This record gives sequence, C-alpha cells and structure tokens, in this order.
Amino acid sequence: MIGVFDSGLGGLSVLAALIDALPRADFSYYADTAHVPYGSKSEEQIQDRVLAIGEHLVADGCKLLVVACNTATAAAVQALRAAHPGIPVVGVEPGIKPAAQDTRSGRIAVLATEATARSARLRHLIRDHAGRADVLIEPCPGWATHVEMLQLDDPALAVDVRARIEPLLEQGADRIVLGCTHYSFLAPLLTEVIGTRAQLVDVADAVARQTRRLAGDLAHGTGRLQLHASAHPERLHAALPRLNLGRLAARLGQAQ
Repeated sequence: MIGVFDSGLGGLSVLAALIDALPRADFSYYADTAHVPYGSKSEEQIQDRVLAIGEHLVADGCKLLVVACNTATAAAVQALRAAHPGIPVVGVEPGIKPAAQDTRSGRIAVLATEATARSARLRHLIRDHAGRADVLIEPCPGWATHVEMLQLDDPALAVDVRARIEPLLEQGADRIVLGCTHYSFLAPLLTEVIGTRAQLVDVADAVARQTRRLAGDLAHGTGRLQLHASAHPERLHAALPRLNLGRLAARLGQAQ
C-alpha cells in the first residue's frame, strides 16, 4: 500500500494524479485536518506532525510514502526519510526548475504558504534550479483554509487572488508556480486573472511519475482507496464531489 498525506484536502490533487498513474495500486490517504493549516505553524510543529503521521502509515502497512504537501516537504521530508530509511519517501516541491527552464521573460513567481515562503528548502530550490531566472515569492495566507472550507466561490478570495496575482504579472512573471497542493483547486480563479499572460506550473504529474518509478510491486494491487483524517473524516469524503473528484469515491474500500 502507498501512503499519501497532507495537512488536509490539498493533497487530494496529488492523489488523483497518483491514481491516474498507478490505477491498480492500493492507496491510504491521511488528512491531518485536526492541525490544518500547516502554513502558519512553526517548522518544529510541522515536523512533529509529519513524523507522527509517517509512523501511523508505516504501522498500517504502507511501504512507500508520498508527502503531498509543499509545506510539510519543506519542513520535514529529511526528518521523515531519516526516521524510515528503508521506505521510499516522495516529497512535493514547487516546480521552480521547469518554470525557470520554460520562462521567456526571465521572471517567474511562486505562490506559497507562509511557512514554505520562509523555508530554507525553498531558498535552496531557487539557488539550485532557478538558473538566471528572477524569482518572485508571494505568500498567500488564507488560501489553503478557503480550500479546506470549500469556499472556492467566496468573493473575498477572488479579490485577494487578483490583488496578489496582478502585481506579479505587471512585474513580468510569465510562469506562476503553485507552491501548495491546495492551490491546484484554485486554478479556475487563477486562470481567470492570468488569462494568456502567464502559465500555471503544477507538479502533481511529476510527483506521480516519480512515485510510479519507485512503486515496484506496489503498482499491482487491487485498486483500493482508504481515506483517513485526524478530525472530521466525514468532511473528507463529502469534499470529493465538491472538488470534482467524484471518481475517487467509487474506489473507496473496493477492489477495482
């Protein structure tokens, strides 16, 4: 079984890509909804939660872990790998490298939680993979919470999205990196503002390809999906159709 986890609903965007890439694999998804959002928490708090969730998933039989959260990856993926040296761990990091390679203007932007925006791991990604591109980092407090609350049509969110994106476009950014898995569910709002002036960069498919490379025999399961949450698990199930992921509901507890 492959374990996938996030602070909440955001990692479902990665889970969907994983299931597309590994349709016969068995997945266990864990949403840490009792502690969402991670973006406003300290690195120590995030590490504590990541290590606890990793321990839980491994004890439940998971042989490969996917940290489907940029903030958790930035703060704790190294600690998680050290805690489970015999288990492959795939993290999710902002697509700095593809954005920098594809930019025509020489300027890219990264939308991130507050914790990711200030993380050393993001600075290292920019140093190692941005090349000569100029990188604008835009913290987006509250966006993940709007997704968690399924408030995707909130007018206040639309106003905030425009207020944060327009200055990035005016500064010439032509690649907008989604630095939080929750933000994938805001793509319609973002696209409405961006139009043809820039392209969104999401890494869910790249994470799925890496997981498929590491999966081995785990790719050949029964196609089951389990959903777990540290609080209000019923909301996790109810969110699937609201996030246009109703196709995942058919897999719950069933062999395909």
